[in-house]
Amino acid sequence: MSEALNTHVIQIDSSQVAGLKIRHLNQDDLSSLEWEGEFKRFRKLYRLVYERVNKGFALMWGAELPGVGLIGQAFVQLKPATPGKHRKRAMNAYIHSLRVRPAYRRAGVGSKIMQVLEDDLLRRGFTQVSLNVSRNNLAARRLYSRRGYSIIKSVSGIWSYYDHLGILRNVHEPGWRMEKKIG
Repeated sequence: MSEALNTHVIQIDSSQVAGLKIRHLNQDDLSSLEWEGEFKRFRKLYRLVYERVNKGFALMWGAELPGVGLIGQAFVQLKPATPGKHRKRAMNAYIHSLRVRPAYRRAGVGSKIMQVLEDDLLRRGFTQVSLNVSRNNLAARRLYSRRGYSIIKSVSGIWSYYDHLGILRNVHEPGWRMEKKIG
C-alpha cells in the first residue's frame, strides 16, 4: 500500500486522480472499506448496508484509483417519500458514509463521487437528496454547499451500531441536515 494512503501530510492534485473510476461496490470490496483496519469497527454496518443493496434499498459506491485501490466511498439509502397533499410523490435519497482517504482530499474526489451519485439518482427518478454533516466537519459542509445543498435543520446526530466485536456503540455527532433538489 502506498505511503500516501496513510499520511495526512502528503497532498496530491487533481491530475494525480485522473484515472479515478467511480463504481458500484460488490461483496469482495467490503473488506477494503476498513482501510487497513482503521474502520474495522464498521464491518457489521458495511455488511448490513450491502444486504440492503441486495434488496434494492441502498447503493454502495467506491472511488477506485488504478494501482492504488479504493480511495473513497459513499452509500445511498433509497426511499420514496410520503406523498403530500396536492403534490406528486417525491422520490428521496439519503447519502451517508461519504469518505475520502486523507491523502486524496482536496483533489476533487469527493466532488466526483457526489456528481456520479446525483446523476445516477436523477436517472432513477429521484428528485431530492439529503445528507447529514457533522457540525465540526467544515470541509465537508463547504463541499456540499458548493454542490447546491442547503442546511434545512439541526440534527442530534445520535445513532448506534454494533462494532466488529458485536459491542453496541453509541455515537453522538451533532450536525446539520442538508438537502438538494435534483429533479
